[in-house]
Amino acid sequence: MGRGRLLYAQSGGVTAVINATAAAVIETARAARVPVLAARNGILGALREDLIDTTKETRSAIAALRHTPGGAFGSCRYKLRSLEHNRAEYERLIAVFRAHDIRWFLYNGGNDSADTALKISQIGQELGYPINVIGVPKTVDNDLAVTDTCPGFGSVAKYIAVSVAEASLDVESMCESSTKVFIVEVMGRHAGWIAAASGMAARKAGEPPHLILFPEIPFDEAQFLQRVKACVEKVGYCTVVASEGIRNKAGQFLAEAGTRDAFGHTQLGGVAPFLAERVKAKLGYKYHWALPDYLQRSARHLASKTDVLQAYAVGKAAVEYAMAGRNAVMPVIVRTSDTPYRWKIEPAPLSKVANHEKKLPKSFITKDGYGITAAARRYLEPLIRGEDPPPYGRDGLPIYVRLENRSVSRTLPAYTIDDR
Repeated sequence: MGRGRLLYAQSGGVTAVINATAAAVIETARAARVPVLAARNGILGALREDLIDTTKETRSAIAALRHTPGGAFGSCRYKLRSLEHNRAEYERLIAVFRAHDIRWFLYNGGNDSADTALKISQIGQELGYPINVIGVPKTVDNDLAVTDTCPGFGSVAKYIAVSVAEASLDVESMCESSTKVFIVEVMGRHAGWIAAASGMAARKAGEPPHLILFPEIPFDEAQFLQRVKACVEKVGYCTVVASEGIRNKAGQFLAEAGTRDAFGHTQLGGVAPFLAERVKAKLGYKYHWALPDYLQRSARHLASKTDVLQAYAVGKAAVEYAMAGRNAVMPVIVRTSDTPYRWKIEPAPLSKVANHEKKLPKSFITKDGYGITAAARRYLEPLIRGEDPPPYGRDGLPIYVRLENRSVSRTLPAYTIDDR
C-alpha cells in the first residue's frame, strides 16, 4: 500500500459552483502529492466501488472545473440509514476504503450529506479502520447551520434577483393590455433564503418584487389576494415571488404532490400555478408564472464572484483539514465584517451541522410578511457581489469542460444497493 488516497464525492442537488469546490480539492491534494479518487454519483459510487481516477485528468481540465456548472462526477440523493438498520452498508464502505487505500473521505453536500459524513466518521472508528471524514458545504437553499452562507447560494441568489428585475420590466411594459400578475416560484422547502434574495431586485421602495411569500410565514389567501389587487390598482401590475415550501395556517404545503424523494422529503408540486389559478378565479387578472427550477441552480454564466471564491476556499480547506488529521468536521464560512465585507474559513464539528436547519431570521422579513428588511439586504448584498463569467467560444457559447472520468478497476464482489 502507498501513503493513502483521498476519496471525494458530490451529493444532492448540484450548484453552479460545486465544481469549483471539486477543482480546489483536486488541486490542493495534487500539491500535497495525494492521489484523488472520485465516487461516481456520490455515495452510491462508493458503495458500488464505482470510482474515478482523477490523476488521469489534465491540469487544464481540472482548472476548467472552476467555471463549469453541474456535478463533474455525478451526484445522488441517497441517505445512509443508521448502523442498527443497515450495518452492511457501512461494512461495504469500509471494505471499499480498504481495497483502494482510502484514508480521507470528503463528502460535498448539504444537510443530509453532513449527516452521512458524520455517520461514516463514527463507523470508521467502530470498525477499526483509520479514515478521516470531512463534510464540505454546498446547498443553494442556504440552510446549513453554523456557516454564515453556503457555497451555491450566492449564485442562485444573484440569478433570481437579476431574473426578477428583468422579467418585471417586461411585465411592466405589457401590463396596460396584457399580463397583470407575474408569479415566480423559487426553491426553498423550509427556508426562504432564495425567496428573500429576490428582494434585492428592488433598489428602492415600490419596485418589484412587490410580494414575497416565505415558508416561515403562514400563507393567508384572502390577505394575499387583497395585496395583489391593491398593487395592480396602484402600479398596473404585480410581481410575486413564492418559495416552493409555503404552507397554509394548518402547516400544510400549498403544493404537495403526495410523493417523497430519496431522502424522505415531501415532493412539492407547483405553487406558482396554484397561486395563479387563485388570482384568476378571485380577481380575474391575466397572469403568467415561471418556474426557474434547474435554471436557477445551474446558471454559471451569472455566478457571483463571492460565491465562486468561497466554493473554492471550502474545498481547499477541506483537504488541509484532512491532511492535518482532523475528523468529523466541516469548513464553514465565518463573516467577520459587513462593511467592508470580510470572511474567513474555520472548522466546525459535523455534529453541529448535521440534522440542523438554518431558517431565515424573523429580523430579515418585514412586519407585513411580504418583503425583506435592511438587515436582510446587509446580509445578502455581499453574497451576490461580483462577476466571474466563464470563457466564451467563437460560437458565442460558454466553454465548459467534460472530464474523461476513467474508472478504477474493481477488486471487490458486486454490491446491490437497497432501492427501498
